[in-house]
Amino acid sequence: MRGASGGRPPGLQPPRIRDEAGSWPVTESSILASGRIVTVREDMVRLPDGEVVGRELVEHPGAVGVVALDELDRVLMIRQYRHPVAATLWEIPAGLRDVDGEPLVETARRELAEEAGYQAADWRVLADYLSSPGISTERLRVFLARGLSVVPADGHEYVRQHEEAYLTVAWVPLDEVVRGILSGDLHNGVAMVGVLSAYAARADDFRTLRQVGEPEDL
Repeated sequence: MRGASGGRPPGLQPPRIRDEAGSWPVTESSILASGRIVTVREDMVRLPDGEVVGRELVEHPGAVGVVALDELDRVLMIRQYRHPVAATLWEIPAGLRDVDGEPLVETARRELAEEAGYQAADWRVLADYLSSPGISTERLRVFLARGLSVVPADGHEYVRQHEEAYLTVAWVPLDEVVRGILSGDLHNGVAMVGVLSAYAARADDFRTLRQVGEPEDL
């Protein structure tokens, strides 16, 4: 007979699933390489059994992403060339946390305006995301932006440069983007996290999403 636990054996409860901050001791650290955006570092980390092992990592300033969703449940997607993977990808607006002290939602507002020319009246947090925690310190906060409108022209429009000068913008139904992710047609990680989070959050009309001022836990 199935119990109140939905089929689990009596007395067995699932653990609380929550990541925890905290570093194991670092006995030595050295810089292997340093560039304009990232730094490659090697830390000597002491394991719980006392063994010390070397771990290479990439220091990254972090980034934000924006799932801009209109009243027709369409996602604002941008298509941009990415040289490291030799491909042109469909993505969501995103950008580096490269202004010291700037609130993350303001970074997101700036990226949405600069990359797509839109502003939003309603902002929520969709997900906090570590892009590659086995090798990089990069973390992203992905926002949901609604109540969208075109940024008014004021004579000081942002001029896109380099790869951004060639990006294109399209409005794509949320369900279609999800199908593209599951079929393997779309590959950008932050777009996947943001779009799938928005798809899940839509079930309760986004009521459980966090406010933009809540801090990152890690």
